Amino acid sequence: MASNMTSYRRRMVVGLLAGAAIVAGAGFVQSARAAEELRIGFIAPMTGPFAQVGKDMVDGLNMYLEQVKGEFAGAKVRVIVEDSQAKPDTAVTKAKKLTLQDKVHILLGGVLATEGYALAPVSTSDRTVYIASVAAADDLTQRDLKNYPYFIRSGWSSSQPHHALGQWACDQGYKKIVAVAADYAFGHEVVGGFQKVFEDCGGRIVQKIWPPLGTKDFGPFIPSIKGDADAVLSLMVGPMALQFPKQLRSAGFKKPIIGGGTSYDEFALPFMGDEVIGDVSALQYSAALDTPKNVAFVKEYRTKFGKVPSYFSETNYTTGLMIHEVMKQTNGAWPGPEQFVAKMAALKVEAPRGPVSFDDMRNPVQNIYIKKVEKKKLFGYDKEELWNTIIKTYPAVNQFWTYGKEAFLKQPVYSRDFPPCKYCE
Repeated sequence: MASNMTSYRRRMVVGLLAGAAIVAGAGFVQSARAAEELRIGFIAPMTGPFAQVGKDMVDGLNMYLEQVKGEFAGAKVRVIVEDSQAKPDTAVTKAKKLTLQDKVHILLGGVLATEGYALAPVSTSDRTVYIASVAAADDLTQRDLKNYPYFIRSGWSSSQPHHALGQWACDQGYKKIVAVAADYAFGHEVVGGFQKVFEDCGGRIVQKIWPPLGTKDFGPFIPSIKGDADAVLSLMVGPMALQFPKQLRSAGFKKPIIGGGTSYDEFALPFMGDEVIGDVSALQYSAALDTPKNVAFVKEYRTKFGKVPSYFSETNYTTGLMIHEVMKQTNGAWPGPEQFVAKMAALKVEAPRGPVSFDDMRNPVQNIYIKKVEKKKLFGYDKEELWNTIIKTYPAVNQFWTYGKEAFLKQPVYSRDFPPCKYCE
């Protein structure tokens, strides 16, 4: 699978070289001049199974823009939303339209890790900033970064919170865990990060089960889960997040479920039942974070949109904040892609999720929260609801955990086969 993903990336890069030549021949240049408007091309799934995620993404950015009256330091902001349907090929087609036709200054978005891997080469060929607010593909800010000079991440890398989750699981005394994860790059990287830390701490991943992306019926997979495991690590995305815990509990599974970040995000919690109470997950954001900045964010978002913000909302709200902070430094002038990325990478901001800075590979350094699903009343709301209550905070976590950048990058990118499942039978 790792080699297949590498081959896919190479084919994507080759396929985009022709686009780069067209751009150069047309004399397409983004100059460092005062921007009458700052054009942001927002790639998000507005239709299909990830449409709710896409809506949360757009709502988060729009809420920030409304707070600043649609201007970043004097530059009028125009957001052009294109529907990727969460398909990498469609995302690339829409990105090319945004860069060549709309001449956007910034590409923003993408949902799946595979979208991130597909979009990054567009930013290089078309000399356009690409900010990954959601697409968490690990290697974009690791071994592949040298190929993407106009890329920066405002969200997270797939394995980043799951290193911390692996440590937490080990500290709880779990010894054997079965991983059940969506079978694509994000699922592979989440499981890989968790497995690396968990096994280095003395635990064992005793089985890996890979349902295809978009699975609705987990009946063929649940009976195969090893009975002697202490817990299940689940990584589900989109509608899969709603179905898996319900079907697993209905099948009589009573042991703990530990979730990757998207398995219990706030986009899914309102549609879940009491079967998820007590389940634990990890991410850099929880709507239950009890800080003045987040409480204000949650209340305003809920007033505007009638729901609690998800991570997809917060990360795009915060991306708007970050872009604004860069434009303040230039008094509304577009500094060009190289300078924009350099200025953004030097930022330190206080976001609803907490303090965020960047490492030297343009990935956020941020708190990781271990969260437990509980039913309670929070922030003055008089109705009991499901919330991701924070039970432990790992402060200022970087993408390399405690391994150090040099040592970490000597290993392969996390994949379906790395780390190998040496304790699987």
